[in-house]
Amino acid sequence: MATAISIQNLSFSYGEQTVLNQLNLEVQAGERFGIFGPNGAGKTTLMSIITGLIKYHTGSVRIQDLEVKDNSTAVKKILGFVPQDFSFYQELSPAENLAFFGAWAGLNARQIKSKTSELLQVMALDHVKNKPVQHFSGGMKRRVNLAIAVLANPAIVILDEPTVGVDVQTRHAIIDYLKQLNKRGTTLLYTSHQLHEAEDLCNRFALMDEGRILVNDSLDNLLQQHHQQGLEGLFLQLTGRAYRH
Repeated sequence: MATAISIQNLSFSYGEQTVLNQLNLEVQAGERFGIFGPNGAGKTTLMSIITGLIKYHTGSVRIQDLEVKDNSTAVKKILGFVPQDFSFYQELSPAENLAFFGAWAGLNARQIKSKTSELLQVMALDHVKNKPVQHFSGGMKRRVNLAIAVLANPAIVILDEPTVGVDVQTRHAIIDYLKQLNKRGTTLLYTSHQLHEAEDLCNRFALMDEGRILVNDSLDNLLQQHHQQGLEGLFLQLTGRAYRH
């Protein structure tokens, strides 16, 4: 199996605060890979480095054998990113947002029209396609966020809390769509505090704390090794029960 993401000896600091400490991780093509950890573990920083939003100087981050810091333009064509914060123009409609981001990704007018029509149907947004997104519910905005991320058919989709603040129906719809996307060959890298959702979506897990990977395996293997019944118990066993800032 080909390697989608390879991270070797990655370290990163904000001033004197070390956020990632000699971190190593590999995600294989076609996996639904989940990264989890308490607040301050370094998850969001790691996602930002993988997507090129934060520059790194120590270690290596490769996307399909391309070093991220040296190939930012090529890497952006491989990745789709669903950030925790909304990343679209609130005053524009879903159709206008998709047209803008499609052109920015290099799609031609025919491709934009075809993908926009498909995604508006899939995300159940066709009835509001010409209305400003700023008036939408949180769940509808999450679906716009996701549609933008997958518009250019990326090989890898990075998901940072993709269902935060949505209702149960929207959460299930988004997770079902991500599974369908994965069946068509898209690699998923996912992080969330929704641990039950993670158990449903991911087929491989890495648990990190204090900038390091603690464990990395399938959920069944991890639960068996650590004598736990679910991901929440495993999470608490390995990272403790104390409050995190």
